[in-house]
Amino acid sequence: QVRLVESGGGLVQPGGSLRLSCAASGIMFRTIAMAWYRQAPGKQRELVAFITNIGTTNYGDSVKGRFTISRDNAKNMVYLQMNTLKPEDTAVYYCNANWKNWGQGTQVTVSS
Repeated sequence: QVRLVESGGGLVQPGGSLRLSCAASGIMFRTIAMAWYRQAPGKQRELVAFITNIGTTNYGDSVKGRFTISRDNAKNMVYLQMNTLKPEDTAVYYCNANWKNWGQGTQVTVSS
């Protein structure tokens, strides 16, 4: 049974940084793509970034140059380093495995 557990969300001031983590279990982690999505109130869920099983990365236009996705196959972990955060980054951030499995989400709030 696939389980994804996100952590690292919280309240941060504009311009600040946060690092999200996602622990995966019950899945052949090193063989699958992992992704981060987010959903702001009243908006559709959007893809933030993904990383393939071989480490190729891709980012949404709104986060390019500010966010970095990475993975540690030895630990079954995926990370999202978020820098220069903006109020519009406020959302629930979800970890996704293999384009079909979801975590419960972690809240990120960017506000002064």
